[in-house]
Amino acid sequence: MSEKMKQRVKETFSKNNEAYVQSKVHNNQSDLDLVTQWLKPNSSWTVLDIATGGGHVARQLSPYVKTVFATDLTEKMLENTASHLTSFDNIHYVIADAEELPFLQSSFDVVTCRIAPHHFPHPDQFISEVQRVLKQGGYFIMIDNIASENNDLDHFYNTLEKMRDPSHVRALKISEWEKLFLKYDLQLKEQLQRKKNLPFSDWLNRTLDNESEKKQVVSFIENAEDHVKSYFAFQKKKGEMIDFSIDEWMVMTVKQ
Repeated sequence: MSEKMKQRVKETFSKNNEAYVQSKVHNNQSDLDLVTQWLKPNSSWTVLDIATGGGHVARQLSPYVKTVFATDLTEKMLENTASHLTSFDNIHYVIADAEELPFLQSSFDVVTCRIAPHHFPHPDQFISEVQRVLKQGGYFIMIDNIASENNDLDHFYNTLEKMRDPSHVRALKISEWEKLFLKYDLQLKEQLQRKKNLPFSDWLNRTLDNESEKKQVVSFIENAEDHVKSYFAFQKKKGEMIDFSIDEWMVMTVKQ
C-alpha cells in the first residue's frame, strides 16, 4: 500500500513540479521568515530539508548556514527546483524517501519539512528518521496542514483533499503529532496554530486537470453540512468558489 502511495506522489509532483514552485501558498514569505526567526541560524550548521518541493525553505536558509541538503522523493521535482536555485551554491540535491533517509545518524543541526507530511504513508517512520539524523540538541521544524480534533471535520477535510489530490494520505491532528514527538524524544519549543487561506482555483487546478473530477470536488463541498462549510469558511462570488481556509500548524522541537 505504501509503495503505491509513494508512486502516486511521484506521478502527481512530476506532473505539477512547476506549479509547486510558483504556488502562492508555498511562496508565503511570512512563515519562511518565521523559520529563520525561530532558528536563529548559525553559519556552521548543516541543514536537511525533507520533501523540499519547490525548495522554498532550502532557499530561505541557504544564506545563513554552511550547507543545505534539499531532498525529495520525486526526481523531476528536484531537477526543476535545482534549475530555479542555481545561484545558491551551498544547496545539494538528493533523491530521498522521508521515511528512509540516506544519511548517517546525527548528521544534521537542523531538519525541516514544510507542507509535505500529509503525503507520507507512515508518519511514525518519518519522525523516527528525523530523530535519527538529527544531532543531540538539534532542531526540527515542521509546517503542515492539520486535521481538526473534531472527528467529523477531520473526516471531511481529509476526504476533500484525497478527492483533489490522489497523493494525499492524511493530515494528522496536533494531538497525534504530539504523541509522536513524545515517543521520539523531540521536545516542543515553539508552536503556532493558524488558519491558512487557500485560493480555490489555484488549490484545485494544481493537482486536477479533469473537469469531471473538479466538479465532484465542488459538489462534495456544496453538499457539506452548514457547520462544516462555516468552519472552513468557503466563499463564493457570482456562484464561483473563490477561497476557503484550513488549519495549519508550525512547530519547532529539539532533540533531547
